[in-house]
Amino acid sequence: MSVMLQRRTVLSAGLAALSLATLGGGSASAQAARLRMLWWGSQERADRTNKAIAAYKQVKPDLEIAGEFAGWSDYWPRLATQVAGRNAPDLIQMDYRYIFEYARRGALAPLDDHIGKGLKIDDFGKMNIDSGRVDGKLYGVNLGVNSSAVFFDKVAWEKSGITPPTIGQTWEEFAENGAKFAEKKPKPNYYATADASGVEPSFENWLRQGGKALYTEDGGIGFDTADATKWFTMWADLRKSKACVPADIQALDQLNIETNALTTGKAATAFAHSNQFVGYQALNKSKLAMTSYPKVSKDAPSGHYLKPSMLISVANGSAGIEQAIGFINFLVAEPEGIDILGVERGVPASESMRNQLTAKLDDVSKSMVEYIAEITPGVGNLPPAPPPGAGEFAFVLKRTAEEVGFGKISPEQGGDKLVKESETVIKRK
Repeated sequence: MSVMLQRRTVLSAGLAALSLATLGGGSASAQAARLRMLWWGSQERADRTNKAIAAYKQVKPDLEIAGEFAGWSDYWPRLATQVAGRNAPDLIQMDYRYIFEYARRGALAPLDDHIGKGLKIDDFGKMNIDSGRVDGKLYGVNLGVNSSAVFFDKVAWEKSGITPPTIGQTWEEFAENGAKFAEKKPKPNYYATADASGVEPSFENWLRQGGKALYTEDGGIGFDTADATKWFTMWADLRKSKACVPADIQALDQLNIETNALTTGKAATAFAHSNQFVGYQALNKSKLAMTSYPKVSKDAPSGHYLKPSMLISVANGSAGIEQAIGFINFLVAEPEGIDILGVERGVPASESMRNQLTAKLDDVSKSMVEYIAEITPGVGNLPPAPPPGAGEFAFVLKRTAEEVGFGKISPEQGGDKLVKESETVIKRK
């Protein structure tokens, strides 16, 4: 059985069992004074989260919070397996692509009754609060605001003498500069950019620049074969000009900071989320810079939107829901928790917390706040709610992009395959 098929099997089985994760399904039902928390992310995020857990222990010495984390690709099969086994963690880091499915299958606890009581998020603003709502009910609390972004090795681009990624740059200009970089690269086996053809946020941003989307309002695919073919063709051309890394290098990227070609020293540019800048800089010795995505044309929209970088939810049936709410509030609405997490999970949604934090930030963290402020005037609306099965799309895109990258299929075949497989996974209930 292939890795992809195994992942699909685990996810499908886990999601099918979500409806069973109702009262009594949470791990804390036997002992409310002990909570489990599961999140995805880098070691940087783990260190900050564990520090926050330790700090909260000083506030609530009778509460134990056991944390565990995984990389993005491993996180969702692990969560689905735990939920299916009625061993769901009490505190669940949740993504916008998955919260609709988990909430609608009864795996998450509604949190509306806690607003203004244990959960003091009134100054988040309606948009940031509503980002955690499903069908009108609150199932997740915004852990930070972010957007897609481009990170680049400032020193490497300066050494090459080529213009680096900059705000307002077109994809055509980006490709031309990448090809020039290949001729003047500062070291052997080094490329201008990682290959983002298999990166879901990158594809989505590009689609939005052309007036398209990943999904339609009624839960269908928002792009067609021609769109996907054009996307794969653009990256195939970048590979041909040696502007971006070859397929064998890109295949090592497991959709996390540690394995990205920028971090492994193979590329001078990466496509990521703005909140990941802290983690990337922590693992890169060279000074990094951040800017917005290239655009399909000078007058095209940026494609960016402000989204919850991630949300935090509580398992439906957790006997420790009051304790869980207390810890969530500590993370998002109390200065000590905010200071510990910083902006690694995104810019705080709370205006008062954001204001008190900004003055304490180092230059790396401040650049994230400044980036969000810079792009905000040109951002578009939050995209339609992802349909069931949307969580698998990222894996379908990555696999298809790799097949095109290795030359197993053409960009045209890749475009056709992506549309057909995407239609299949989002129909899976």
